[in-house]
Amino acid sequence: MNAIISAVELMDASASGQPPVLLDVRYQLGGPPGRPEYEAGHIPGAVYVDLEGELAGPAGKEGRHPLPDLAVFGAAMRAAGVGSGGDVVVYDGGQGWAAARAWWMLRWAGHPSVRVLDGGLAAWRARGGPVTDERTAVREGDFVPAPGALPLLDADGAAALARRGLLLDARAGERYRGEVEPIDAVAGHIPGAVSAPTAENVAADGRLRPAAELAARFTALGAVEGTEVGVYCGSGVSAAQELLALAVAGVPAALYVGSWSEWSSIRIRPVLWLGGPAAWEGRAAGAIAARCRCGGDVVPGARVSFRGGGEESIRIRPVLWLGGPAAWEGRAAGAIAARCRCGGDMVPGARIFFRRDGEEPPWRGPAVPSRPRVRSSGRAPARARCRRRPRAGPGA
Repeated sequence: MNAIISAVELMDASASGQPPVLLDVRYQLGGPPGRPEYEAGHIPGAVYVDLEGELAGPAGKEGRHPLPDLAVFGAAMRAAGVGSGGDVVVYDGGQGWAAARAWWMLRWAGHPSVRVLDGGLAAWRARGGPVTDERTAVREGDFVPAPGALPLLDADGAAALARRGLLLDARAGERYRGEVEPIDAVAGHIPGAVSAPTAENVAADGRLRPAAELAARFTALGAVEGTEVGVYCGSGVSAAQELLALAVAGVPAALYVGSWSEWSSIRIRPVLWLGGPAAWEGRAAGAIAARCRCGGDVVPGARVSFRGGGEESIRIRPVLWLGGPAAWEGRAAGAIAARCRCGGDMVPGARIFFRRDGEEPPWRGPAVPSRPRVRSSGRAPARARCRRRPRAGPGA
């Protein structure tokens, strides 16, 4: 079954003898709940479902939108009229994120027939579809969640998949690059992940691009035959839209529900890419890959070795060795930050090691190292510096 349904197809289905169950999942990140909008006008027969309270659990160590308690989710779906069989159609205001989260939750929980209204309520209105503010009479359904029908990733699974397959980051490109982080405490991305913003899945009218275009896009990103694919975002909502686009393109993929909001809060997770297929596992050596914003080269040939905390490594976190205590930011793991001497952000040549919570780093050397070096495994220390390039002129 196709994962999406057009407004015209939904009109025909709603007029049939067996209309689908309609779920209105309007939601805006950081905005007010969608229920007032639903009550002001919704597709006839639709029932409102609250993303925050019914499609996600309370925010915490597992992220801002973790999986909900299955009993809560199942009760909410039954109250909305969802049965074990029959068709379900979900929609939101048009962005597609919330509707895709509902689609993924139901599919993951074992429902066989769920589709997303392509383009949401905006597409429905554009086709002249009616809206009403009348309360929908609901006949309670009998749906019982049976989780596991779709693949799911945790933090360890996401890290492993990024090494052996393709892990897509569905957030905006500037968040992936660490240039901004408007929500979570740490900027950056999961090592090895590939940027794939959800905005590039939709056309100007808000509907998903044609399947062939989506397939070409994901192929170019590395989703070729035989490659295992996973997706994450900020908190497991917009990534569901990426999964929907992948499904339309015929590419199966797994969701990392905790996403960046969980990853960036786990203290032993690296955020800056330290390179190499085993940069974290076993604390093996790996190449630093950091670029200065002044235009300097990627740190040339630098290597870093790791020392950990043995059996207690769960409590260790990274520290930059730049010759002074100011290098330690005291934030969550992977919040590794240093300043290039040109004023740009980079890792100009740091010895990175790990320490347990509460330990003082063994600072040595001058406050600002004149010849920054990195520890090498069995090799002479490699010099790493920002080689500043001339700035481009106006219009370049």
